[in-house]
Amino acid sequence: MPFPKRGATLTDTLSASLLAITLITGCSDPSSDAEAPEAQPPSTSPSAEAPNDSGEQESATASGQTRGGDGSEITLNALTEADMREASLPGELGCSFTTADGKVLLIAMGNVASSDAAQGVVKVAGYVERVSAPGGFDGMKASPTFSGKGKTVHVDVTGEPTEGGESPSRPATLTYDRADGAQRDWQGEWRCGP
Repeated sequence: MPFPKRGATLTDTLSASLLAITLITGCSDPSSDAEAPEAQPPSTSPSAEAPNDSGEQESATASGQTRGGDGSEITLNALTEADMREASLPGELGCSFTTADGKVLLIAMGNVASSDAAQGVVKVAGYVERVSAPGGFDGMKASPTFSGKGKTVHVDVTGEPTEGGESPSRPATLTYDRADGAQRDWQGEWRCGP
């Protein structure tokens, strides 16, 4: 098999490279580079691009500001009935964290007297994400800590039950810790039972 001459291959390569550079340069609009910062206002919410089928978000002023991390806001959305149903969490009994305005931010299920982890979900910036806590249902009843990919969610029960019955709610604080060190709190109620 005959090989092409070395000089011809080098010339062809250089010509193709120059053509590619010319096309790339010719297709760019130099005026757009100067106007880019003015034309696009900065985004103030990291969830602006994320889907949010519930249409409801916890506002930063209603609960607390994000502290630390890379500066981006932590957004937890209210779980919809469809989110909860689709999660198909295993377990006999469950717990939920609900804000004062009735938005469910965390649900979890677990088995009584079990060493299997309780399974739960939170909705972060429009995406339902799984978390788990050790000790089954019994491990969730008083101030549990849930872990998931890039996050830790801690529920701190802060007072006595606010009502009677088999599943009384108790005042609590939900703290979401992101892997980059960011943290945010929500005030609400922690309820466990059937």
